[in-house]
Amino acid sequence: MDRADLTGLIWRKSTRSGGDGGDCVEAAKTPLRMIAVRDSKNPTGPALLFTPAEWRTFLQTVKSGM
Repeated sequence: MDRADLTGLIWRKSTRSGGDGGDCVEAAKTPLRMIAVRDSKNPTGPALLFTPAEWRTFLQTVKSGM
């Protein structure tokens, strides 16, 4: 998936992000069922892509405090 394919996605910022524009990430679902993650301070910069299983594992790990 190239960078052009990430245009037009609906990006969501973490609910734990503050309103001051600090260290935040945004995530979006892609048409190919991948999860794209980017730095909210650099929306035109690179994004990481995760499969749904990888994303679930990531979220479970974060929630467990590891």
